[in-house]
Amino acid sequence: MKAIVQDRYGSADVLQLREVERPVPAAGEVLVRVRASSVNAADWHVMRGDPYFARLFLGWKGPKTRIRGRDFAGVVEEVGPGVSGMVQVGDEVFGEVEGAFAEYVRVPVHLVAHKPSNLTFEQAATLPLAGNTAWTGLREVQAGQKVLINGASGGVGLMAVQIAKARKAVVTGVCSTRNVEQVRSVGADHVFDYRTTDFTRSGQIYDVVFDLVGNRSMAELRALLTPDGTLVLSGGGSFTGGVLFGPYRLIIQGKLLASFSRQRLVVLEAKPSKENLAALRELAESGKLVPVIERTYPLTDAPDAIRHVESRHAQAKVVVTA
Repeated sequence: MKAIVQDRYGSADVLQLREVERPVPAAGEVLVRVRASSVNAADWHVMRGDPYFARLFLGWKGPKTRIRGRDFAGVVEEVGPGVSGMVQVGDEVFGEVEGAFAEYVRVPVHLVAHKPSNLTFEQAATLPLAGNTAWTGLREVQAGQKVLINGASGGVGLMAVQIAKARKAVVTGVCSTRNVEQVRSVGADHVFDYRTTDFTRSGQIYDVVFDLVGNRSMAELRALLTPDGTLVLSGGGSFTGGVLFGPYRLIIQGKLLASFSRQRLVVLEAKPSKENLAALRELAESGKLVPVIERTYPLTDAPDAIRHVESRHAQAKVVVTA
C-alpha cells in the first residue's frame, strides 16, 4: 500500500510517499481502507520534532511511528479475532490513530466509531483529533457561561466555538482579521481581531478561557478569568526554527500552579475514545457541529498539505484523500 513515511525530523521535505506492507489486524483490531484523513498541528510538530522537549517521548533522532497522520474516515476492510458484533466489514467508520496518511490503517476497535450518517468521508475525517480536543476541553461548560477561545479560527477553534454554543454558552473568539467573519459564521457571539485589539486588555472576564495558541503569559490568561473560572491549556505554537519547550512552557506552569490556585487550571489530555467519537457523531448528526474544510489534497500531496497548515495559512481544516 502507499503511505507517507518519515525517517528523520525536518521540514515537509523529509516526508516520502512509499510502498509499505499492508497491515494485518490483530485480536481486537480492524483494518480500515482510508478514504480521507485531515491535517492537524500535531502532524507538523511530530514531523519537526518540535519542540525539542517532545523528542523525549516522540523519539530522539526520528519519530517512533514512521507513517504520519492521525485522523481517518473510511470503510472496514477486515476485522481481527474478537471484534465480531462491534463493527463489520463494510461499515463506514472514523477515528484517530497514528499512521493515517496511508491507504490502509490498523486500528484498535475501541478507537473507531460509525461515521456520522450526514457527513461525507472528507467531513468526518476532520472530527477525530480536533473535535475530541474541543469536546474534552468544553464538555463541562454550563448554559449561560462566558467562554473565550484563543485561536478560534483553527481546526480545533472552529469546532470549539460550535461545541460551546451547543452547550448554550456565550462565546467570544480570538482570531486574525481575515477570519473574523468565519468565526462569527459558526456561532461566535463576539470576536476579537488580535491584529487590532489586545483581548487581554478588553476589561472582559470569562468563566472559561480555552487557549489553543500558547502565545500569552499565564498571568495574562488568568487575569481574564472570574475568581473561580477555568483556564484550559491545549498546546499551540508555530514553527520558529526549533525551540526547547514552546507551548510546553505554559503547560508546565499550569501543572505547577494548579494545586495553589482557586482558579481551575486544566492541562488538556484529549485521549481518543469510542465514547467521545459517539458524542461528536451525535453533535454532527444534530447539525450542531458542522465541519469547515478549506481545501483538499490527494495523498500524494500530503507534504504540501502539512506545509500549508504549518505556515498558519489554513483557515479551517485541511483534508487528505487516499
